[in-house]
Amino acid sequence: MLHEPASRDLTPDHASKGKARLGIWLFAAYSLVYVGFVAINTLWPQWMKVKVLLGLNLAVVYGFGLIFLAVGMGVIYNRICTKMEDRMNGKGGAA
Repeated sequence: MLHEPASRDLTPDHASKGKARLGIWLFAAYSLVYVGFVAINTLWPQWMKVKVLLGLNLAVVYGFGLIFLAVGMGVIYNRICTKMEDRMNGKGGAA
């Protein structure tokens, strides 16, 4: 049994530059937030045990915040890129 490509219509993606630019900006934004986490752990580790939300310390809240931020950015990236592809590649009636 042979595996075929998902699509035989392999046309150029006119939105690829915009998607790449958006990905770089989101990566840079996430990196800044992560650098903050690393900086606090390196320079002021005692801050991580301070209770900040619902009895949870900063380490737990910041760590889960990083996870939720990554997932949220992934959803945002997907939605923006889908709209960009539809607009620039002439799909979805918004050509």
